[in-house]
Amino acid sequence: MIRVALADDEAIVRMGLRVLVEREADLELVGEAADGATALDLLRRTRPDVLLLDIRMPGMDGVATLKAIAADPDLRDVRVIVVTTFEIDRYVFESLQAGAGGFILKERAPEELAHAIRVVAAGEALLSPSVTRRVIGVFGRHLADGIGPAVAGLDELTPREREMVAWVATGRSNEEIARELVLSPDTVRTHVSRAMVKLHARDRAQLVVFAMRAGLTIPG
Repeated sequence: MIRVALADDEAIVRMGLRVLVEREADLELVGEAADGATALDLLRRTRPDVLLLDIRMPGMDGVATLKAIAADPDLRDVRVIVVTTFEIDRYVFESLQAGAGGFILKERAPEELAHAIRVVAAGEALLSPSVTRRVIGVFGRHLADGIGPAVAGLDELTPREREMVAWVATGRSNEEIARELVLSPDTVRTHVSRAMVKLHARDRAQLVVFAMRAGLTIPG
């Protein structure tokens, strides 16, 4: 059973997400909140597996909520999906840096939202290729402005692990990377896991951020 919490300031959006979660046999709704502060209290009381988080809320917004989650050791296992009406803006980049595990648009089909919950609960990143490309564009502008700290542990990666991190940053799954490189999914998974350990990455979404910081790109 995947335990899910909701945080959105619009009651009608929460109702739609609630119906979605409650109709899936393997998902359980543990509570909902209308702002960031209430969401944090909810997370500390219920410890869900996944939080569906609106990025723009009154008071403590989604980015501030993400940063608070990342700073709380008791909430390190909570995975966050940003559910937004905006495919890309500055909040997406900030949310990735703050620890979001994925993004999905509010108008996506219910089955896609349910799939997103399962993917992120399993530790995968949920970044569509279009979102990834545009986030990289935003990140490039930040680098041009001198923003972007060095990535600790990068020198410890083998050439193959660096390559895998670059492939992860394209938004592809282990299975898709395996098909591109004609490798077994288990081999890809092993290299990605080792890279995550060396870089102290919480999840694949953080690997995307690290790849951008380091300027890692796939060959060709």
